[in-house]
Amino acid sequence: MLNSRRLILAHFWLAFGVFGLALLLGAWQMFVRSPLQAWISNPEWYYRSLTAHGTVMGYVFPTLVAMGFGYAISEAALKQALIGRRWAWAGFWLIAVGAVTAMVPVSMGLASVLYTFYPPLIGNPFYYIGVVLVVVGSWIWVALMSINLHVWKRDHPGEPVPLAMFANVAGSYLWAWTAVGAALELLFQIIPVALGLRSTIDAGLARVFFSWTLHAIVYFWLIPTYIAYYTIFPRAIGGKLYSDPMGRLAFILFLVVSMPIGIHHAFADPQVGAGFKFIHSAFTALVALPTLLTIFTICATAEVAARMRGGRGPFGWIKALPWSNPIMLATALSFVMLGFGGAGGLINMSYQLNTTIHNTQWITGHFHLIFGGAIVIMYFAITYDLWPHLTGRALTSVRLMRAQLWLWFIGMIVTTFPWHWVGILGMPRRMAFFDYSSPALAADAMSVTMSAFGGFILVASSILFFAVLIQNRRAPQAEPGEYRFATAIHPPITLPAVLNGHALWIALMVGLTVTNYGFPIMQLLVTPETSVPAVYVGAEK
Repeated sequence: MLNSRRLILAHFWLAFGVFGLALLLGAWQMFVRSPLQAWISNPEWYYRSLTAHGTVMGYVFPTLVAMGFGYAISEAALKQALIGRRWAWAGFWLIAVGAVTAMVPVSMGLASVLYTFYPPLIGNPFYYIGVVLVVVGSWIWVALMSINLHVWKRDHPGEPVPLAMFANVAGSYLWAWTAVGAALELLFQIIPVALGLRSTIDAGLARVFFSWTLHAIVYFWLIPTYIAYYTIFPRAIGGKLYSDPMGRLAFILFLVVSMPIGIHHAFADPQVGAGFKFIHSAFTALVALPTLLTIFTICATAEVAARMRGGRGPFGWIKALPWSNPIMLATALSFVMLGFGGAGGLINMSYQLNTTIHNTQWITGHFHLIFGGAIVIMYFAITYDLWPHLTGRALTSVRLMRAQLWLWFIGMIVTTFPWHWVGILGMPRRMAFFDYSSPALAADAMSVTMSAFGGFILVASSILFFAVLIQNRRAPQAEPGEYRFATAIHPPITLPAVLNGHALWIALMVGLTVTNYGFPIMQLLVTPETSVPAVYVGAEK
């Protein structure tokens, strides 16, 4: 029984409400940059829209999903009422207020700095204050997850922590630590300049601080998806998880190796030495390990379930899987997009190959395929799985759910594959206008047009998603029973402390971060005359 249903529903409704608005902005951006639309004549409108889209999609939407899902996990996995519900509501309202505070100056054209903050561009201080409020609200969730787990472990000494909660708390700790980089940048560099207390900023140091957050945040987005792989998918297809310890190891690896990788985004920046760039490249390669482990474990889980359903032969068992089940479909489509996106990531992290696609549309295609594709499609699946338990009404539109998931998959492929292609051809990203009559860009026109149509398909998919949820409100009341997570084929009776707690792995996470960021940061702090004049957006100063 989920006792905090109103709290969880509030997080999901706000998450997908702002998601829908940001998705419309993204589709508009693709349309106005394509040959389908005449030049809008004002690039500021494009960058204003891009800042709103990126900020909402990067900070607000996935944070609310992780928090709402996290509260559901805490109650369902630990089988105890959520401790600190009033604080949880406070965190929710901080995020809501923070999102509005940030978006008002963006909508007024006073903070078109993109979600990466892009120093030395400086926007209105309320944009940054709003982002800080979002982070502070999310840190309340981090504290509550830790407290709830602590209370459960006190009352269940020596028992294995349920895998869903183990992973949920690991994700919260990862987020708490990776957000520190952007927090340092905002509090000690950007906000003082935005408030007029200083007129210069060390843009190189700011980019290093943000790289602390920039890539590890992706794994915070990813962890709810992986929790669904390990704890929802096996139960939804009528099977059991192949291995509980392998799942724990995957989340431990994310916690440890996700942090010291962000400088691979700064390969072209002269402020960081080549040695640390190479180290971050190597650690970025290690992030493939938890994903490869997950692919093996979940595929093994699917095979076991299929053979329990009568599947035979080396590949015949695949036909026995319940492909009509939306969770089965979403997971399979997520894996396909994760495979393509991960393959592109190998190019991004390569110290040598990165130069060929740096700051091109390839990068846009890569992270949209990972986040918008592999991750968000599982956010839909999580919502479909939880919704009857949150509303007390059945989701009866299974065909509509399948259609929505297929449309999302098709739309994301049609959107991102052309971006990869034109990126290889050298088309830069974050450009408000392209002259397709130029011979240098004429060959890109068809690909860009395809990506714009992909955006329209994604909008259609989101409309179907909201239709499913709204239709649920008219469904008759139904008792869905207890919400439960998948169990393993061999459920652990006891576990070694390193697989049942986070202390060692948090220490390694912090230690690796300090080791891999400490020297570049200190070097930039002691280097004189590295600051440049701030460039204020939307005002003459």
